Amino acid sequence: MNVSTILKTLQYSLIQAPMAGVQGSSLAIAVAQAGGLGSLPAAMLSLEQLRSELQAIRDAGVALYNVNFFCHTLPDAAAQPVQQAAWRSTLQPYYDEFGLTPPTQAAVIASGSAREPFTVAACDVLEAFKPPVVSFHFGLPSAALVARVKSWGACVLSSATTVAEAQWLAANGADAIIAQGLEAGGHRGIFLSDDPVKDLTHQVGLFSLLPQIVAAVGGANAGAKGVPVIAAGGVANAAGVRAAMALGASAVQAGSAFLQCDEATTSAVHRAALQSKNGYDPRHTALTTIFTGRPARGIVNRAMRELSPMPATAPAFPTSTAMIAPLRAHAESMGLGDFSPLWAGQHAAASRAVPAAQVLADLAAGF
Repeated sequence: MNVSTILKTLQYSLIQAPMAGVQGSSLAIAVAQAGGLGSLPAAMLSLEQLRSELQAIRDAGVALYNVNFFCHTLPDAAAQPVQQAAWRSTLQPYYDEFGLTPPTQAAVIASGSAREPFTVAACDVLEAFKPPVVSFHFGLPSAALVARVKSWGACVLSSATTVAEAQWLAANGADAIIAQGLEAGGHRGIFLSDDPVKDLTHQVGLFSLLPQIVAAVGGANAGAKGVPVIAAGGVANAAGVRAAMALGASAVQAGSAFLQCDEATTSAVHRAALQSKNGYDPRHTALTTIFTGRPARGIVNRAMRELSPMPATAPAFPTSTAMIAPLRAHAESMGLGDFSPLWAGQHAAASRAVPAAQVLADLAAGF
């Protein structure tokens, strides 16, 4: 099945964005059973966890679903000691404030990160289930892995934050392009630049980006050489869906709208922030490198205010996480998200604590 056929098979041309850390298979299953394309984020799953989640989707009888992976390049190991020492120095005042002892540099470097790029081993697990859609963030994996994913008939999707990225993806095997506007929550999908922070000068909002990508690589009425374009970023209601489709999108991907769903695993502190509790404002989001080392949009919290959203000492993706993790755990034990990645898009205030099927139905009113 190609992407266009899959979208026509669905009741609604709506994709639930994969959101690592706040969902598992339950949300993907609920969206699929309600008529959309549910997504399973796999970037933070071990191979055993991946196998278990895929089995849960199979057991639920879901035929059409998406599995998402990161395909970043791991940072230079030789640079890690210097980067981690600077990051530890930046965070030390908070450890002193809370009376905590930071992890040793060796422990931080050894721990690595839970975020691994797509590997042959992950593909081995995936092939046993043969999901019909596999999506990637930060470009695409090797040509060999892309070919292997396609060998069982899967469609390959990936995110583009610029026209140049969309053109590269279309030329390198992507069957559809996710146009990720600047409004989107979570990580920016930037991949052509070796300095994603610097590359933020090229990032634009969805309704500027979408028609440019549609014109460059295809769209809803794409010819033989074109690819469908999926709109993502700040779409949280029917009006946003309607606008995206009017600008040439073949489908719409929504993420933040599902954050408070019953089937999501969003933490209590994250849900509180989305509900404007404990001093947080879900309308106030910013891009930050604090929590992973790569630009990602989240609700502004204490760490972002006091360190600046993109401190120069934040180590390369994905190695910022380990040193800040004890601070996050301490704050969350007191019901605060001051050191937590409260990922959310610019329209996250519209999210509601309702079943995923209700969110999907509300979005679908835009068609």
